Amino acid sequence: MSEKYVDTGRINQKLKTRKKIIQGAQEFLAKGQAFTLEDVASASGVSRATVYRYYSNVEAIAAEVALDLNIESPEEIYEMYQDLPLKEAILGIQNHINHFSINNEATLRKFLSVVIAGEAPATKRGARRVSALGMAFQNENLAPGHAEVKNLIHIATLLMGMEAFIVTKDVCRLGDQESMDVLQWGLEKLLQAVLSELEN
Repeated sequence: MSEKYVDTGRINQKLKTRKKIIQGAQEFLAKGQAFTLEDVASASGVSRATVYRYYSNVEAIAAEVALDLNIESPEEIYEMYQDLPLKEAILGIQNHINHFSINNEATLRKFLSVVIAGEAPATKRGARRVSALGMAFQNENLAPGHAEVKNLIHIATLLMGMEAFIVTKDVCRLGDQESMDVLQWGLEKLLQAVLSELEN
């Protein structure tokens, strides 16, 4: 989005217009449909020229829609599972992230394609998984900076989120539930092995 344009003049009105554009794009992304800036203009009820003032291309809109998805902060995700034993807390975080990924698959796939292609230079990806997992380990007095813990967090991160589903669904040809099950199985096995070492 053109930050300079939004930050000048009637800011509140421009933010409302931006929201309408984002909502228009969300309709297409939620269905996994390709769309043009003209399509977004029609769906959001604004002129094509207005959409072009905010976004130069479809990729920029897609990236911003993905960042606009209503996922909780790392702190909020961790708080849901903080009273569970460490293994269950980590599996809970994985389950939460994976359900979010499945429920927003079309939008997240588009977002990843934009990031990989480098078509949205201002886009920054969040690190909710790493942060939430780090909090779980800190709660058990296991420093996330410890080599074994750090490696475990990184490997656990690979077993959750849209990137993991791209592998299980596109490469392994698994369905949604099969993907959820195999990713949970993998993380359970990993936790059994590494956590027992950390306890000794």
